[in-house]
Amino acid sequence: MCSPLTEADDGVRLRVRGMPKAGRNEIGDVRNGRLVVKVTAAPEDGKANAAIVKLLSKTWRLPASAFELTAGATSRDKTFLLRGVKIADIPL
Repeated sequence: MCSPLTEADDGVRLRVRGMPKAGRNEIGDVRNGRLVVKVTAAPEDGKANAAIVKLLSKTWRLPASAFELTAGATSRDKTFLLRGVKIADIPL
């Protein structure tokens, strides 16, 4: 299984497969090198992206400000840069 995490100069890159309009908010398994994240928010006006960040930051006890969406704002496949974070800080 390919990890969704890769080291970057200024933090960690996280590849996510977002699943909006789910029955509940939950972090799933890694599929095809992406962490599956289900959120109840609709994919409109960035609401699903914000819900993904909120869920991950709360679960991993990282500040939401550490998450920067670098690719996939309107796609299910997203890439986040987690600034100031090391792979060892993320409990996958």
